[in-house]
Amino acid sequence: MAELWFYHLENASIDQALPELLTKLTERGGRALVCSQEEARLDHLDAHLWTFREDSFLPHGRDSAPQPEDQPILLSDGTDNLNKADMLFCLDGADPGDVSAWERVVVMFEASDETSLARARALWAAQKKSDIAISYWRQNEMGRWERKA
Repeated sequence: MAELWFYHLENASIDQALPELLTKLTERGGRALVCSQEEARLDHLDAHLWTFREDSFLPHGRDSAPQPEDQPILLSDGTDNLNKADMLFCLDGADPGDVSAWERVVVMFEASDETSLARARALWAAQKKSDIAISYWRQNEMGRWERKA
């Protein structure tokens, strides 16, 4: 059954939180599709995931590059599951579409981004009426994720 998780970033940015979540997923053998409608965000992540740590990187590719199906992490402006990902990460207010098509959908939004916050609230309200398992996560002062709802 699909799960929809909302990650409310108050003490970290997407640049800080996303690579950590992707690292945990890939260490377990999972695959991810990272979706944003903002081309600048995708360009930035394409570089950032190679360099976010001095001692490691996250192998990934863009959906516009050859063989997107081979990428453990695929960056895209759409939600077509070209790499047969387990999880969909939606950034910048991206619409996940049919949530039931995924094992888990993570909607990430920074507290300072009013547009993404409003879209996340609207998605929460709409999905609360569905059969999808929904949870809401916030970071505590220590940077750890806590389930709040």
